[in-house]
Amino acid sequence: MKAEKRVELRWQGDLAQGKGVVMAASSGQLVGQRLSWQGRTALRERETSPEELLAAAHAGCFAMGLSDALSKAGVSARHLDVTATVTFEQNEGGWSIVSSHLDVVASAPGIDELGFAALAASAKDNCPVSRALHGNVAISIDATLSAQDMAAAAGP
Repeated sequence: MKAEKRVELRWQGDLAQGKGVVMAASSGQLVGQRLSWQGRTALRERETSPEELLAAAHAGCFAMGLSDALSKAGVSARHLDVTATVTFEQNEGGWSIVSSHLDVVASAPGIDELGFAALAASAKDNCPVSRALHGNVAISIDATLSAQDMAAAAGP
């Protein structure tokens, strides 16, 4: 089985003042998204960046992988709240994506914090986006169960 996703983007102008817009996308969901250098290096309303799109991809991919791992362990997660933070910075070699940090807080009754952390670490290492970034981008994770689930696991 193979899946291909496609995005067409038109860029006009130079790097500093130019702008890009997604003209077509396989899903139709990204059409009209605007990109710019300012959107990439400074917070600019209504413009995205390759890094923000990568963060969305990493968060979604990781959430799917962790959900699958929990299910295979017999745990039904109520929800996974995932935040991915991608860092783009200038260094001696030029601008680079240097890291992606995942934060996940889960409501997943039936698993202890140690077991959850192990499944989350495995999902971090094995989701396809992480595997694509491996060796080029530092990937880290903070994984915790919701306070309610930790209290329930602790017992009366």
